[in-house]
Amino acid sequence: MGAREVKLEAAQFSAISKALADAKRFEMLQRIAASEEPPTCSCLRDCLGLAPATITHHLQELEGAGLVSVRRDGKFAHISLRRDVLNAYVKQLSSL
Repeated sequence: MGAREVKLEAAQFSAISKALADAKRFEMLQRIAASEEPPTCSCLRDCLGLAPATITHHLQELEGAGLVSVRRDGKFAHISLRRDVLNAYVKQLSSL
C-alpha cells in the first residue's frame, strides 16, 4: 500500500514558502534532512552557531509550516523532516 499523498492548503503553501525564504532556516532544514538520526536543538545550535532562542524561533517557523516534527524526550527535542510535506510542496511548486 502506497503512502497517502499530502495536499497542501494555500495557507500552508504560503507558510512553507515563507519558512524556506530565510537562509538560516533553509540551512537548518538541510541539516535536519541530512542527519541519519533526528538531531536535537543543541546539535543544530552547535553546527549552525546560532543562539538557543534563534534555534527555537526557526524551529517554530518550520514546525508551524509543517516541514518538521518535533518529538520531545525529557529535556531533549528530536527534530525530523516531514518529507511527505516537503514533497507535496515541491510537486505543487513545480506545477506553477
